[in-house]
Amino acid sequence: MKELSFGTLIAVFEEMMGRGLFWALVAVAALITLAYVYVLIRDRAVSWRKFLLAQLSMPVGAILAVLFVQYITHSGFRDVGGPVDAIIMLVIAILGAIGMAILVYTVQSLMRHSSSSEMP
Repeated sequence: MKELSFGTLIAVFEEMMGRGLFWALVAVAALITLAYVYVLIRDRAVSWRKFLLAQLSMPVGAILAVLFVQYITHSGFRDVGGPVDAIIMLVIAILGAIGMAILVYTVQSLMRHSSSSEMP
């Protein structure tokens, strides 16, 4: 593997998680993203109260993402061998935190509509 391509990354993720789980996660991520875009277009503004609550959920998302990847790869914190492993764990944690914030914001907005009533 001399060069890294998008197809290679997909093949690696399919091998790591299994084809069904990988594509199910892609579908869930796409649905959440579409729902988030829908909420932003519908509300035409960001609700800062919902955004603050979403930010508070970010550490939970980071921890869950790291634990999920460790479970899928059958590894643990003892297996972190070098700087590249630490950087990848950090990237996974950041992506998990962002994903959790988007999920929490979207769920709040879908459950409680009327962002205009929260405006001062």
